[in-house]
Amino acid sequence: MRLDQFDLNLLIVFEALIEERSVTRAAQRLNVTQSAMSASLKRLRHALSDEVLVQHGKRMTPTAHALDLAPRISDAIANLRNILTSGVGFDPAVSNRRFTVAVSDYFSTIAWAPLAIDLEKEAPHVRIDIGRPDGTSTSALNAGHLDLFIAPEHYMSSSHPRELLVEEDFVVVGCIDNPILHSGVSIEEFYNSGHVIVSIGGGDTFIDRTMSHAKDKRRIEVQCASFIEAVWFLPGTKRITVMHRRLAEKLAAYLPIALSPLPFPVESMRQMAQFHSSRSTDAGLRWLLQKLRQHISKRSGAAFA
Repeated sequence: MRLDQFDLNLLIVFEALIEERSVTRAAQRLNVTQSAMSASLKRLRHALSDEVLVQHGKRMTPTAHALDLAPRISDAIANLRNILTSGVGFDPAVSNRRFTVAVSDYFSTIAWAPLAIDLEKEAPHVRIDIGRPDGTSTSALNAGHLDLFIAPEHYMSSSHPRELLVEEDFVVVGCIDNPILHSGVSIEEFYNSGHVIVSIGGGDTFIDRTMSHAKDKRRIEVQCASFIEAVWFLPGTKRITVMHRRLAEKLAAYLPIALSPLPFPVESMRQMAQFHSSRSTDAGLRWLLQKLRQHISKRSGAAFA
């Protein structure tokens, strides 16, 4: 089939059908009727000379040909989206662009929250949709559904550009009344204390991966889903946690907590921003990344609260 005879809107339909694997859900996602989606699927089948989705019991399964086409079509859609968003200059004062980002609570607190103050004045119509990273973040980036994926370098895909935003080290954090925080936590005190740890999506965080030598030695008393949540289990107790220095310093202004160096060396975290390769020249993303860097604390002080 010649390209000038192909309805490019069917690419969007194809992507929705493959990801949802349901005519009904794909129709809801694209805000069309189920009959309209069924008609589009029929046109896709004719254009591709393939069934695209086949019924197996109560479920629909993509054909092998459709699965082979899916990543290439997603890349094509991402490229088209980039043309539409970056083909003209970006003016934050008048833009109503919506940025979709996957980022941890750590980075949201140290960078996005301060940035939001500036956005209210400099980019009043720009919208930031923030979600937490999970096992689908890379595929969402590949499909063009994410503008930015922000995470430690270890979790980045090798398929797209990435840029360093900040290098972060880690500290021991506990209640301000806990005496070991003020004298410097020894290795013995570290392992004898009750620990609060964080598990995101059931997996290890970068901190746990870096401290793998200590995994079976810590006495874990609480496990929670975010670092912001973890700190609330410290005041009034002898528990400790290990977290990012910048986040701990920020939270210490609001909670009765204190910081101390770790009793052993650990690898610093390289927090990266990754975007689809088709968006390398996206003026809006370049502006957003520049603003983020401006709001990352540059403090390197050696003193602890």
